[in-house]
Order: sequence, then structure tokens, then C-alpha cells
Amino acid sequence: MSKAEKIETPAIKKSDRKWQSDIIVDMVKRYGFEYIALNPGASYRGLHDSLVNYGENDPPMMLCNHEKIAVQIAHGYARASGKPMIAIVHNLVGLLHAPMGIYYAYLDRAPIFIMGATGPMEEPKRRPFIDWIHSASVQGEAIRHYVKWDSQPTTIDAVPGAFARAYAVMMSGKQGPIYMCYDAGLQEAALDHDVAMPPEDNVQVPAQAMADPTALEKAADTLAAAKRPVIVADFAARPPHGWDHVVELAETLGAAVWDCDSRLNFPSEHPLNLSMDSEGCYKDADVVLTLDIADFEKPTHVRDIATRTVVSMVPEDATWIDIGYTDTEISKWAMTYARPFYAHQRMTADPVTAAPALTKLLKERIAATPGRAGQIAKRTEEVGKRHAEIRAEWLKQAKEDRWDAVPMTVPRLALEVWDAIKDEDWVLTSGTLHDWARRLWNFDKPYRHGGRELGTGTQIGISLGVALAHRGKGRLVVDLQPDGDLMFDAGSLWIAAKYQIPMLIVMYNNRAYYNDWNHQIVMARNRGTDPSRAHIGMDLCGPDPDFATLARSMGWYGEGPIENADELRPALDRAIEQVKQGKPALVDTITQRR
Repeated sequence: MSKAEKIETPAIKKSDRKWQSDIIVDMVKRYGFEYIALNPGASYRGLHDSLVNYGENDPPMMLCNHEKIAVQIAHGYARASGKPMIAIVHNLVGLLHAPMGIYYAYLDRAPIFIMGATGPMEEPKRRPFIDWIHSASVQGEAIRHYVKWDSQPTTIDAVPGAFARAYAVMMSGKQGPIYMCYDAGLQEAALDHDVAMPPEDNVQVPAQAMADPTALEKAADTLAAAKRPVIVADFAARPPHGWDHVVELAETLGAAVWDCDSRLNFPSEHPLNLSMDSEGCYKDADVVLTLDIADFEKPTHVRDIATRTVVSMVPEDATWIDIGYTDTEISKWAMTYARPFYAHQRMTADPVTAAPALTKLLKERIAATPGRAGQIAKRTEEVGKRHAEIRAEWLKQAKEDRWDAVPMTVPRLALEVWDAIKDEDWVLTSGTLHDWARRLWNFDKPYRHGGRELGTGTQIGISLGVALAHRGKGRLVVDLQPDGDLMFDAGSLWIAAKYQIPMLIVMYNNRAYYNDWNHQIVMARNRGTDPSRAHIGMDLCGPDPDFATLARSMGWYGEGPIENADELRPALDRAIEQVKQGKPALVDTITQRR
């Protein structure tokens, strides 16, 4: 469509009647949702009309070119803002496009209010063929194993209560997505009576779980007496709570901190941060405190991908204390709970409330124990010295390892981007260039990072959601975007241009699905086959995707491909200037594959 043919939105014409789908809109407004991501479908045409006209498109709807992208935008938005967002998927077929996005949101504890539709369940109202093949007897069954709750109200009077319950379930405890399915016939029926709504002063979300006082006292005794405590933080610092409670707890103890990066839990340049330094972090550890951890092995064990073995980095005689939701609401379908975690002390509690309480108890014990404050000060100094050493080692490695290589190395790409953005109020959306951004950048504010990358086919959608959450705040949102991931969902670039979501994409383009390529190299070495053939079925070249041209075709500013890092900075500066003017921009950079 040309600019001359652009659709003009006419004045709103209200219906002279009220419809049952209007009640759903009333609930959407009652709960303060700010955006709705959707892919259109006739099964919720009644709700769609109510949102557009009765609700006056407030909250605004964002058209997405795939249901998975709609869910992932809501996922990224929740990560960055701490607020849930609505994603609407069409009937059975639209729902079946969305599961991968829903599953990762479930794993990542992202609160998403997913709406769907079905039917009409009253068979005589169904159109031939299409309404039959697009309906299921129990539609929520398709995703029931990886949502916290689902419901399909049978009457309009049940809708407000189900909506309220879904919101509370979604936002409580181990947060996650929920699914509400609305019968097409129910939506399209006229409203002929008053429907009872939740009281205006009701509590939408219950207070979060607090740790058992006796268990907390015991943990405080153990930690206060520790010689070398370590804190492992995973989902501990959810926005908007930030990381203050983790920082204060660590500083009170003088404890080394390993940030798992599911959310940004701790400042990267804080002297107590020994993340990604397995040798320094766990050496001589006698107490390990885990805060809302999903898988205790990943941050505390060394993995050998060739033999599938893991070896603990933590001394065998260390005491483990777990605070969080480790065995709460675990899946009955997938082994997302990982290997059993045999902690010596355990509390089911939200670290957002438990950590400050634990800190208070620790301060009392430290003050009452002669010499303890001095021991902690000395420990803090020792951890800080190791922190400075490892950061210096990483910087030296980045600058000395094939600095002038063409294509550029991944560490150099991380440094070049950092040099271009470090004076801006920046946000990193997801991927970290295999943690080189975490090693080399200064993550000094809680909102700097939405959390680590997830599986392939997730990053661009989540990144759009993060950028949406920061839109209008004067921040430079940066996505270090893998090429294989963008190839899954290249059409999503159009969404950023249409809805004026400014962000900078710097392509992490090694022209391959290299994670799997590397696994094939491992197999070849183990089996004595030819590793030079490992690229077969893995490479993304011949032809080489032209991401800059693709971006421009979707309304973005685009440059590249750039292989020589000496040429990168001017391109980044030009792209950043475009983002500051409100336009999304992409710079395609080609990197080494290792």
C-alpha cells in the first residue's frame, strides 16, 4: 500500500446496544493492560469489534504476523516492565502456532495473559466446515501442560470471575502465562442483563509468600558464621523490584555473587560479582545461598558436552540454602525441574520479601559478634580483588585474541558496540554474544538487561517486547541478534516499523546455526569422522541472507554486511542517530564462527 493509499481511521461509531464481548473489554480496562498483541482471526471477531469500538482501541492493538511473535512480544514486555501484556490468538489453529512462545514464557516465568476463542460451541450456529475444523472440545488442552491455568467460561456471568482468577494466578508465586478461551457465540451475543463485576477495591494479586521465620533464623545463623559464602541469584530480581535486595544482602555478608542472568540480578562491575568465574566464585565456598533458582546445576557445575557429564564446582562439604519456588508448580509433563536439588535448608518464599528479612537478621548477628564485621570487610576485599583480576583478564583476551581478524571476532564485536553505546542510556534486550557483553559491558542499572537469551526462534520477538516497554523513555534499546534466530521470524521486523518501536539491531551473523554445527564437530571428534563436513545442514550461506536489505524492505534503516571491525563504528553511529529519531535500525555484522 502506498502512502497515498494509507487507511485513515474514521471517527468511532458506537453501537446502540451492548454486547457480551464488551464485558471482556471492561475487564481488560479494569486491570490496566497497556498493550494487546494479536494475529487476527474470525473466532474473536466479536471481541475484536468491542476492543476497537466499545473500548476505543485502548489499550491499543498491535498486529503481529504470527501468533508466536505476539506471545513473545508480551514475553519481552513482561521481562522489561514487570507488567503483564495481552496476546490474542485465533481459535484452535492460531493457538497451535503459539506453543513454542508459550512454552518459553512458562520456562522463563513471564506473566502473559493469553486470550483465545473457539466455536461457536453451540453447534447449530457453526458455519459449515471452517467453524468445525477450527474448534476443539477442550481447547486449553493443547497448552495445558505449560500454562499456569486455563479456563473457558460457558456463560458471560462467569467471565469476570475467571478473568480475575486468571490474573491473580498469573502474577502470583512462580509467575507464568495463563490462557482464557472465549466461545465465539458467547462473544457475539447481545448483553441482555447486568453482569456482576469484581469489587472496585478487591486485591488483584495476593501478597507474595514470606519465608518461615524459624527457617529464616536458621539460615541467618548459618550464613553469619560462614567463612566463604556465595549467593547464586536466578529469578531473584524481577522488575520493578530491581536488584537492591540482592545487592544489600551480598554487601552485608561480603559474599561472592553468581548472577544466572534469567533476570539481571546484580551490577556487573560490583566488586562482589564473580559471575562466569567458576574458579574464583566457588573456591573454598562453605555456604551457598540460592535465590529463586530454576536449575541449580547450570551455574554451579562444569559441563562436558562431549561426554554429557557434569562436575560440581562447589566443595562437597558446603552447606546449601535454597530460597525460592524450586519445587513449586513443577511440570507434570516436561522435566523442566531438572535434577533433584538436595539443599540442606530450604524455604518456599519470594526472595523479594525474604532477602530483606534475611539481611535484617544478618545485620543483627554481625553486630552482636565481636570481630565479625572485620572478617566480612576482609572477605569483601578479597572477592573484590578477584573481581578486578578476572575483568582485566577478559578485556585483555578480547583485545589480544585475533583483534584484526576478518570476519571480526565476537569479543571485538562486543567491545565495538560497547564503545558506541556506553555514553547512552542503553538497554540490552536478550542475547549477550555468548556472554562477552556481560564480561565487557557495565550493567549498572536494573533495567539494562531483560535477561539471557532463550532458544532459537525467540530472541527477535522478545526483543521487540523489551523495546516496546522502553519506548518513550529516551533509552537506546540494543538487540545483539543472531542470524539463525531472525531467519525464523524475519517478518517481525515489520512490526517495529509499523508501530514506531525504535531499537538498534546489531546482527551477530556467523552465517550458520553454529551451536548445532559445534555439536557436530564434537561428534566428529568423538567418532573419528571428518569435522570439515560438520557444516552440512547447518550453514546459512549460498545464498547469504542480506539482512540490511531485508530490514530496509520492512521500513528500517539498514547497513551492512560489515566483516572488518575497523569499518563498524561509523555504521553504528549512523544507525544510533536513526534510532534517536524514532526509527528502528539494523547493522549487519559478520563474525567468526568461534
